[in-house]
Amino acid sequence: QVQLVESGGGLVQEGGSLRLSCAASGLTFSAWHMAWFRQAPGKERELVAAISAGGSRSYYAESVKGRFTHTRDVAKNTMYLQMDKLEPEDSAAYYCAAKEGYYSGYNFPARYDYWGQGTQVTVSS
Repeated sequence: QVQLVESGGGLVQEGGSLRLSCAASGLTFSAWHMAWFRQAPGKERELVAAISAGGSRSYYAESVKGRFTHTRDVAKNTMYLQMDKLEPEDSAAYYCAAKEGYYSGYNFPARYDYWGQGTQVTVSS
């Protein structure tokens, strides 16, 4: 049974940092494409960062490039999203997700097979 559990969200001031974690069980990162999505109230779920199963391909949304870093620890089956220089526009519920099969379609939430429960990030101005 696959389970994804996020942690690390919270309230931070503009310009601050947070590190989100996603602990995975029931799957191995070498065989699954992994991603972070976020969803703010009244908005669609959007892709923040993704990494292919082999780790050779990665994606960052334009709005977070240079500020967010997506890494994974294969031995611990845990991935991270280091978020620096946070802005109020980054406030949202953040979800980790896992996708099997081809890496293509990584930007579509519907293509993902498993989701975590989400962790809230709130950035105050």
